[in-house]
Amino acid sequence: MLTDPQLRSKVDALWDKLWSGGLSNPLDAIEQLSFLIFLKQLDEREQDAERAARLRGKKADPLFPKTDDGQKLRWSHWSQLPADQALRQVKDQVFPFLKNLGNRAGSFGEHMANAEFKINKPSLLIEACRAIEGLDISSQNQDVQGDLYEYLLSKLNTAGTNGQFRTPRHIIRMMVKMLDPRPGERVGDPAAGTCGFLVNAWQHLLETHTDPRDLSFDEEGYPHGLTGSRLAREHWEFCQTRAFTGYDSDSGMTMLRIGSMNLILHGLTSPRFHYADTLSKAFNEERAYDLVLANPPFKGAIDAADVNPSLPAKCKKTEILFVHLFLRLLENGGRAAVIVPDGVLFGSSNAHVEIRKKLIEENRLDGVVSMPSGVFRPYAGVSTAVLLFTKGASTQRIWFYDMEHDGFSLDDKRQRVPENDIPDLLACWQHRHDPKFQKQRAARLADLQQQIAPLKKERLDHHALIHRLKFEEVIAASAASSSLAPSDGKMAEVVGGRSPRPSDGRGGRGEGIAATARTARERAEVELAELQSRIAPLEKEINQLGRQFWVTKDQVASQGYDLSASRYRQLEQDEVFYERPTVTLERLRELERVAGSEVETLARMLAGDPRDA
Repeated sequence: MLTDPQLRSKVDALWDKLWSGGLSNPLDAIEQLSFLIFLKQLDEREQDAERAARLRGKKADPLFPKTDDGQKLRWSHWSQLPADQALRQVKDQVFPFLKNLGNRAGSFGEHMANAEFKINKPSLLIEACRAIEGLDISSQNQDVQGDLYEYLLSKLNTAGTNGQFRTPRHIIRMMVKMLDPRPGERVGDPAAGTCGFLVNAWQHLLETHTDPRDLSFDEEGYPHGLTGSRLAREHWEFCQTRAFTGYDSDSGMTMLRIGSMNLILHGLTSPRFHYADTLSKAFNEERAYDLVLANPPFKGAIDAADVNPSLPAKCKKTEILFVHLFLRLLENGGRAAVIVPDGVLFGSSNAHVEIRKKLIEENRLDGVVSMPSGVFRPYAGVSTAVLLFTKGASTQRIWFYDMEHDGFSLDDKRQRVPENDIPDLLACWQHRHDPKFQKQRAARLADLQQQIAPLKKERLDHHALIHRLKFEEVIAASAASSSLAPSDGKMAEVVGGRSPRPSDGRGGRGEGIAATARTARERAEVELAELQSRIAPLEKEINQLGRQFWVTKDQVASQGYDLSASRYRQLEQDEVFYERPTVTLERLRELERVAGSEVETLARMLAGDPRDA
C-alpha cells in the first residue's frame, strides 16, 4: 500500500485534475496516467544508462535516437515546452515513438498498436506532468513505485462494475504464499485482469530470495527492500523472459495495457501478457505451467459453439469450465490456487459433481479455504472459496480452513478491523503435515475445553437463578399490588431460601420480597456478565483452533463429493438453559393462583365489597 500521506494526497490531487479535465472513465485516467509515468521513467532510465556508460568509458545503447529529433522525444525536453507545443509534440512524435517500443517492452508494445493519447487540453497535460514530477518517482525505490501503481489501480473501485477486475491484494498475497512459487517455475493466469497474481508471484520470489537484513515490512505486512539478490542469474533472466504469463479477453486492450504496465512498474521489463479468450477453440495451450493462480470470471457470457473441445461441451458455467482449463494448463505435478464461487463446492448438477470428482479422483485436492461472503464487497456479495490442487497426484485426505475474518469489515465499507484469520490460516497450511504442530494445537484445544467446562456449568446455574428470581419478582410484585400474600412456602424460594425482611402495612411484605428478588437478580446478572467476559476469549480461541480440519477422501465421496466446510466442521454447541418441566409446571400453577386471586379482587371491587373499600 501507498502509506506516505503526502504522496497519497498528491496522487489524489492528480486524479482530480484528470477527472475534471474530461477523463471521467477511471480506466482511461489510469491508462493515460500510466503512459505519462512510463514516458518519464524511460527518460530516467536513459539518463542512468548514460551516466553508467560515462563511468565505464563505454558507449551506451541509446533508447532514444541521438539526433535532435530523437532527443526531443524525451520527457526532460518536451515537458518543459509551452503547453500547446508540448501537446503537439506528444501527439505527433512522442506517443508514436512509445507505440513502437514492442521489441523493448514485451507485450506492452503489442497492445499499444491502437492506443490513443486522450489528453486533449494543453493545460491539463502540463498540470499532469508537474504533478508527476512532484511525486518524485525517481527517488522512490521499486517498492514505492509499485505501490504507487497499486494505489492508482485501487481507483478502479470507484468505477462500479469495473471493480470486478481486481482481486483484493491481501487475498492474492495469501494465495501466493500458500502456493509458494519457486525459481524456475512457470506461473500462468488465464484470466489475469491487472496481473495482480503475476505481480505478487514475482514479489514473492524476490522476498524469499532477498537478504533478510535488506527487508522491511510495513504496518500491513507487505515487504519492502526487495532486491532478489539471492536469485541466481539464470533464474533472474528466466523470471524476466519466461516465468510469468497472463491472458485476458479485454478486446478493448485497456486492461491489457494496464496489466503490462503494472508488470513493468514492478520490475518485469518484458511482460508476457496477451489477448486471448482462454476458453475458446483458438486457445490450445496444454501442460504449459507449473503453477496456476487465478480468479476467473464467474458469470461471463459464453459462446457455446466456440468452447474448446477439450472442455465439457454441455457446460455453460464459466467457473466450471475454467477449473477444467486449469487442469489442462498444468504440467503433471503442477500446483494451482484458484478462486471459485461456493456453488462449485456443493452444486448438485452433473457438471458440478463431475469437476469435484475429477479433482479428487484423478488429481490431488490439497485444500479448500472457505472465505466469508464480504470479501468482494461492495461489488459482489457472493461467497467464494480457494481451491488448492496438484495435477495428477492422489487424494487421500483434504485440508479445510473455514475463514470467518480477512482483516476487513465484511460490509460495503471494507474498513480495516483487528479480526483476521489469514495469519493463522497460513501457519496452519505451512505446518499441515507437521505432527508436532498439530499435536500442540490439539493439546491447546483440550486444555481450553477443560478450562471452559466449569465456567459453562456456572453460566447455566446463573441462568437458572436469574429465571427463578425474575419469576419470584413478578409474583411478589403482583401480590403487593393486590394486597395478597403468596402461597405458603413460596417466598422461602427467593434468594436461595433466605427469608424476606418483615414489613408492616398493607402489601408491605410483598413489596419487600419483590425488592429483595430484584436486588438478587441484578447481582446475578452482573455476575453472569463477568462470567461471560471470562468465557468469551476461551470460546474465541477454541473457535479459531477448530477452523482447520482434515476430511478423508471416503468421507467426501460418501457426501456426493460435497466440499462445503460447514458439512464437515465439528462445532461444539453450547448447552442452552431449559427449566425442568416439574419446576415449570409448579410455576404455572402459581401464576394461575395469582391470576385467580386478582380476578376475585376485581370482582369484589366491581360489586362494591366493603373489604375493597
